[in-house]
Amino acid sequence: MGRVVIFGKILGGILGFFSGGFIGAIIGIAVGHFFDRGVSRAMGFDYGAERERLQRLFFETTFSIMGHIAKADGRISEQEIEQAETLMARLGLTAEHRQEAISLFKQGAESSFQLEPVVSRFISEGGRQQNLPFLLLEFLFTIALADGELHQSERDILMRTGSYLGIGSRQFEQLLAMLMAQEHFRSDHYQQSAQAPSQNELEQAYQALGVSSTDSDREIKRSYRKLMSQHHPDKLIAQGVPEDMLKMATEKSQEIQAAYDLIQKHRKKS
Repeated sequence: MGRVVIFGKILGGILGFFSGGFIGAIIGIAVGHFFDRGVSRAMGFDYGAERERLQRLFFETTFSIMGHIAKADGRISEQEIEQAETLMARLGLTAEHRQEAISLFKQGAESSFQLEPVVSRFISEGGRQQNLPFLLLEFLFTIALADGELHQSERDILMRTGSYLGIGSRQFEQLLAMLMAQEHFRSDHYQQSAQAPSQNELEQAYQALGVSSTDSDREIKRSYRKLMSQHHPDKLIAQGVPEDMLKMATEKSQEIQAAYDLIQKHRKKS
């Protein structure tokens, strides 16, 4: 049985009585009733259902735009389909979600697909989560780089998506540069050497954290902690990232960690 909230009615009745006697008490109770009803709704809010709704929204938006990106050059090749399936395996999708992802991918690849309404729905239904637009763009960028190269047609769609999400061109370029630098530290093709890192590798490490080589240790650590916090599994789930898409987020954390470790190692020796 749900809890009955009557605090507002009691308080409203008391305040109303002292300010307007019996009539004031009645008015106060009526006002308090609406307050209590609002509190009851808040207490009964199903956060689990809201989280599932956001996860569904993120899933549908990601894979439909993924299909749109694959079709960016005019057609989807067999190689791109293989890359998409490899990526879905890399994400760690369940068999059921993999079938759904393929269906959404095909929808996004249709000539009738329109990007702006899909992104607008994503914003309107997931707008309370401020980090969601950046997470979506991050996932899409990783998807676009599945073949090891970011084609101009793919970049154009990412930029349009960023624009619809409210991310300006300058901010987009900064984010893109950071994400591309992070890709250098992917665990499947990066091994930290015992030798001193090259200047280019160091520059990529700083860029991967969104910082500069002239920044202080404190500033770099703050940026590192912020990025790691943004990719924490619990936080991502709460914000709407499906649980079986967390594998990619974990990989992203490893990239950030590798870049930070490289900087730390270099600075300790300097």
